[in-house]
Order: sequence, then C-alpha cells, then structure tokens
Amino acid sequence: MTKRSNAKYKIDRRMGENIWGRPKSPVNKREYGPGQHGQRRKGKMSDFGTQLRAKQKLKFYYGNLSERQFHGLYVEAIRLTGDSSENLIGLLERRLATIVYRAKWVPTVFAARQFVSHGHVKVNGKRVTIGSIRIKPGDVVELTDRAKEMASVQEAQASAERDTPDYLEVAGGQVKLTRVPSLSEVPYPVQMEPNLVVEFYSR
Repeated sequence: MTKRSNAKYKIDRRMGENIWGRPKSPVNKREYGPGQHGQRRKGKMSDFGTQLRAKQKLKFYYGNLSERQFHGLYVEAIRLTGDSSENLIGLLERRLATIVYRAKWVPTVFAARQFVSHGHVKVNGKRVTIGSIRIKPGDVVELTDRAKEMASVQEAQASAERDTPDYLEVAGGQVKLTRVPSLSEVPYPVQMEPNLVVEFYSR
C-alpha cells in the first residue's frame, strides 16, 4: 500500500495547476510557485523538464501510485497494440480506485483507495479490498449495503463538483464500465499529456 507523501494542495502549488479541479485549491488564488522565490520569472523549461512535469502531474492525479507502479503501467501500455499513450490512460482509468472515484462515491481520488481497502466495494458480487485491481468492460462494481447508508457516500453523490463520465453506467449503488475510455473522454480538470510521459520513459 502506497501512502501519499505530499499534501495535495502542495502538489497543486508545485505543478502550478489545480490538478483535481477542487474549488479550495490555493492555485485558484495564487498561480505562482511556493516559497519566497515562487514569484520570480521562470526560465524556459527543457524537454526533459517538460516531460518530467507531465509524468509527475499524471502520476499525482491518480493519488497513491508509487513510481514503481506507474512505470509498470507504462511497460504494460507499450506492450499493448495501438497508441501507447492512449493505452496508459486506459490502464489508469480501469483501476478499481479510479472507478470508485469516477462513480462519485468518494469526494477525492485519495479517499477512493482507503474506501476500497476498508471493504466497502464489491466487484461482480465479491468483496475486494485492493484498489489497484483492473476492471474489465462489463464488470459490475457495487457498494456494500453498509456503504450505501454512509453519509459521506450520499454527500459525494449529491455533489455538483464533477460529473460521471459517459463510459460508466451508474445506477443506484452500482457502476459498470462499458468501454475503455480514450484520452479525450476522460474528464481531467487540466490538460494531461500522456505522450510526454511515454517520451520520458522511452529515453
């Protein structure tokens, strides 16, 4: 299990973007970087720096991925047929923790892993506690009876902060992945550049 080593708002400040689209993000008020030198004029970033930032931004977005896990997904993505960057996004979106977040059962992507690990989710009728397992199109993910009654779940479902994407069918306490999404279908609050991530690892 990988713990988040940085506060999410510090990540926003470092990246200079509101990665998760949260209304309380400090980037909404201060777009410059953290620290006493944060407002200094920035020089032109190198190709390596641009690729590294794209990789860090995508990895941070999914909350609790270690570098080893993220690189493993890249290795799997380049082995699949088709566009490697699209494959990478598809693998990330098929993680159980991501599905739970997209279904609006939890308020943040960080809460999704904890929610799954506490046994609040079933996949095809079986309770699962590992947020990194891969969901296949047609699989049914559902809340346990206890989870359906949780105030935090009901509050997250009622939130208008974000919408459920079209590649998920949500009905009551169930969600089904209808297809593996493409990059253009994933509702990222900021621009993600998985092609630069592929370039970073393929150096």
